Amino acid sequence: MGRAFEYRKAAKMKRWGNMSKLFPKLGKLITIAAKEGGIDPDMNPKLRSAILNAKSQNMPKDNIEAAIKRASGKDAQDISELTYEGKGPHGVLLFIECASDNSTRTVANIKSYFNKCGGQLLVNGSLEFMFDRKAVFEFEMNQDINLEELELTLIDSGLEDLEVFDDIGYVYADFKDFGSLSLAFEELGIEIKKATLQRIPNNPQDFSEEQLEEIEKLIERIEEDEDVQNVFNNMA
Repeated sequence: MGRAFEYRKAAKMKRWGNMSKLFPKLGKLITIAAKEGGIDPDMNPKLRSAILNAKSQNMPKDNIEAAIKRASGKDAQDISELTYEGKGPHGVLLFIECASDNSTRTVANIKSYFNKCGGQLLVNGSLEFMFDRKAVFEFEMNQDINLEELELTLIDSGLEDLEVFDDIGYVYADFKDFGSLSLAFEELGIEIKKATLQRIPNNPQDFSEEQLEEIEKLIERIEEDEDVQNVFNNMA
């Protein structure tokens, strides 16, 4: 699952890297995490991970602090997490995660993207069983890390799979074990480069190069929306 996950992530970040919307997107996740679990990162694993991920994208400290303040200030934004499911060109399945202060605007935009690209928005819950929600942790490999020992240690915290690509380690677990694994890495003194919740297809499908071009056009259009945080698909 690592290579497919990395391919989509690289494509997304390449687009986001050229967009002024990157920091606002990351800021929304920080604000939501702070509202849910408090503004102290030491006591809020979700906020700690959101800050870590923002820093990995070179988000300035002032922007991060401002996003945290928005969760508790007088003008606190009412941002909600929303999900949408749809079928795109050639039957590709898409699971979309959003963070929005206006659900009416968001759903209208998402629906229009599908309509313009030969797809359709589905009833929520239609694709839930087609994706496994996983916690994914990335860390740099070094000579001090013994993979076998690390795997045995993390199993007690929920680890399901451990992979290494290009000197980067990837740990996968059920999303419910996100907090316990975050704590385990801290206790081991292993610095996490990124920690996210991913929706990984349990039955990936193959598409031709021509089909992928059409699919990517829809995904790119969706990901450019300011309310969209993640777009997951069932491409192999």
